[in-house]
Amino acid sequence: MTGSWVHCGYHLTTSIVAPQLLSLPYAFRFLGWAGGIICLILGALVTFYSYNLLSLVLEHNAQLGRRHLRFRDMAHDILGPRWGKYVVSPVQFVVCYGAVVGACLLGGQCMKAIYLLFNPNGTMKLYEFITIFGALMLILAQMPSFHSLRHINFISLLLCLSYCTAVTAGSIYIGHTSKGPKKDYSLVGNSWDRLIGAFNGIAVIATTFGNGIIPEIQATIAPPVKGKMFKGLTMCYSIVSTTFLSVAVTGYWAFGNQAQGQILSNFVVHGNPLMPKWFVFMTSAFVILQIAAVGVIYLQPTNEVLEGVLADPKSGQFSLRNVIPRVISRSLSVTIITITSAMLPFFGDINGFIGAFGFFPLDFVLPAIVFNLTFKPSKRTFIFWLNLSIAVVFSIVAIVGSVAAVWQIIIDAKSYKLFADV
Repeated sequence: MTGSWVHCGYHLTTSIVAPQLLSLPYAFRFLGWAGGIICLILGALVTFYSYNLLSLVLEHNAQLGRRHLRFRDMAHDILGPRWGKYVVSPVQFVVCYGAVVGACLLGGQCMKAIYLLFNPNGTMKLYEFITIFGALMLILAQMPSFHSLRHINFISLLLCLSYCTAVTAGSIYIGHTSKGPKKDYSLVGNSWDRLIGAFNGIAVIATTFGNGIIPEIQATIAPPVKGKMFKGLTMCYSIVSTTFLSVAVTGYWAFGNQAQGQILSNFVVHGNPLMPKWFVFMTSAFVILQIAAVGVIYLQPTNEVLEGVLADPKSGQFSLRNVIPRVISRSLSVTIITITSAMLPFFGDINGFIGAFGFFPLDFVLPAIVFNLTFKPSKRTFIFWLNLSIAVVFSIVAIVGSVAAVWQIIIDAKSYKLFADV
């Protein structure tokens, strides 16, 4: 590969600083001020540390002549064939596929929001907009490789900065006027509801920090890899720290426990925008464009799995023998994703489940385990016990969070139906 650490930073930023962060005020709704800010800061520290651990493991194995290009390859080599094939690979597949489902859903919601801005009595349904967004994804999904996305991901970086700035400014504006709801930061429900909600909020935050494709991104860097991933992560987290905190704090401050699954939904009440129409249109357009890039990034690992079965390695990448199966498999994959997202329009809850079931194991637990197994630090060292503590604590949180997320989906599902227009 010929990618630089700057290109790596583009890929990392697009995969982490994505429109899922618009769910952060929704997570604060379940955690409150103190819990929300603590979990946000802790999530940033742990994931930055964990991603660097993964990078060091990948560098070490590459120096030994075993360069791992995928999560499943690393797990196969370090944890064993069964762990790689039956645990890590399926979890990564669910994470990546789920992230694209969430991207399609959010893209459709933003398109519908723009439509209703200019046609309040319009009759088009959410699933129709999801289908339109799916068609856009269908075109972008044909990009042949991860590295070929570097220019798109640079534009994606600029877009995420733009809509985060717009959302922050909009929340501050609404919070200072009488247009927004009365500020109420109390946690709603009984003790059990609050407990379930807290774990769901933690899972949503985990999803926003989640990546799940660190080996695939590091594989785009041209050798020697040493130090380049750290630079890319530093670039990425400098953007993470500003965008996540600004959107979470201002969004929750403006809307309190009325914050919805994605904060842009709070900008329009009963068809009436709380901001000028052009502002809501501009912000939604930025989100739509960036979420398309995010979806394409998370399609890459599943594309590689399918093409590993269908492609002929003896033929060229752009030969008819490989192009036709690639187009068919990717088109079918996007079609299934589009139908799934249209059927299940629960964006905030889907975020919570993906975070608990997938991102916690891949991004919080696995890096600490593979680092200890690879470098075998002494049990007397601080790093051994730090890694072990991270693995144990976040394994427990992942299990409880998965149950809480499913419970929340069951509760919310009572008010929805398949292909609901929400």
